[in-house]
Amino acid sequence: MDDVKIGEILEPGTADEQQAREKRVRSKFWTTARKAARAVPFMDELVAAYYCAFDPRTPPRVRGTLLAALAYFVLPLDLIPDFLINIGFGDDVTVLLAAMAAVRGSITDAHRDAARKALADHDELADEDTKEKPVVDV
Repeated sequence: MDDVKIGEILEPGTADEQQAREKRVRSKFWTTARKAARAVPFMDELVAAYYCAFDPRTPPRVRGTLLAALAYFVLPLDLIPDFLINIGFGDDVTVLLAAMAAVRGSITDAHRDAARKALADHDELADEDTKEKPVVDV
């Protein structure tokens, strides 16, 4: 992926676009994260970015950038479809790393603590029949 495409993907977008992304991310994040766990070596930071994106204290531009990256992550059919074993999440990882690098200073210790707790809860409560797990508030 080149920088131009990543830049286009990470555009915060309009308020309506952000609202649609927020809904998509809330409904599909944990399911996608479970599928991508082996392909994304920085899952703890990804979950911290998730909490940062939904933290009302996060600046709007940062929220928009993170929501754009997370919305791309949860889409099953993107540049490289996620169902392709070993490479499907490669483009997602690139987009996520670019977004997190751009907003690194906004992802706080509170977001990271919430991520650690959520990941521990997800491991503890893992059940193939359960689509969503409890969400930890920041």
